[in-house]
Amino acid sequence: MSFATDTKKELCSAVSMDVDILRSELYAMLLLCRHFTSEKIVFKTENKHTANRFVSLCTMLFSPIIERIRPLTKSSKTYTVKVIDANDCKRIYDFYGHDEREINLRVNRANLLDSKCERAFIRGVFLACGSVTDPDKGYHLELCVVHKNLCTDICNIIRDNEDCPLSIKMLNRNGSYIAYIKDSEQITDLLTFMGATNSAMTVIGTKALKQVRNLANRRTNSEIANLQKVASASATQIKAIKKLEKSGKLLTLSDELKAVAQLRLEYPELSLRDMGVMLDPPISRSGVNHRLTKLIQISQEDE
Repeated sequence: MSFATDTKKELCSAVSMDVDILRSELYAMLLLCRHFTSEKIVFKTENKHTANRFVSLCTMLFSPIIERIRPLTKSSKTYTVKVIDANDCKRIYDFYGHDEREINLRVNRANLLDSKCERAFIRGVFLACGSVTDPDKGYHLELCVVHKNLCTDICNIIRDNEDCPLSIKMLNRNGSYIAYIKDSEQITDLLTFMGATNSAMTVIGTKALKQVRNLANRRTNSEIANLQKVASASATQIKAIKKLEKSGKLLTLSDELKAVAQLRLEYPELSLRDMGVMLDPPISRSGVNHRLTKLIQISQEDE
């Protein structure tokens, strides 16, 4: 299963005996139905857990006559739930304070009595139209809503909630309106707020693992770069020393320069600091660098 599917499965396992909370969650799913009118209620989803949740909430709260249509073929992924009786449709539609004269479907805030109801409402929205990217691949949570005003209302509820105010953005994509969050911490906060604590912990754990890997990679790359730098410098120094040795000039140099030259020939992999420690008497890294630079300069005098 995908991360989004696991998240919805976890959310669907939420248990509450508070009728107002259950009504708020169902209200969100009704608003995002394929059809939600006084004559017709049709809910469609590709997630079987969400379909089961919708049926369970409807049955528990309103006991309507329901028809369930499962995917008929392997290629079809859509679960359809219909409220068959028009009287049941009108009863549910009227209960949430909507009427046929409405031009645009909007959120009736009177149905959200407190912050707990808002939490349940947001959970219902995500179950009906939400998705979240696997944190291994990136950080992106979105809600796909057909109606602009409805999407705006949902965004405002998420932004204004006192328990979990979040910065959610909105855009138009192929005729639908997308409310989205890309910040990993805010995604974690929203998942936790909705009740998907296990999914939230997965995001946190994956992010921490990525940070450790990135740090290790940076350190490894830095160490490799330093080794390459040391190897390149050492090769240049050895070439200069061998040139001096071949011309006989090395024997004419001071004991300090000859000691550094001999040490470099014997230990081409040593860092300047380690070379300084091995000299007698020991000298600093900059002292070793100065002497090796002097050797290179002397080797270039006759060029």
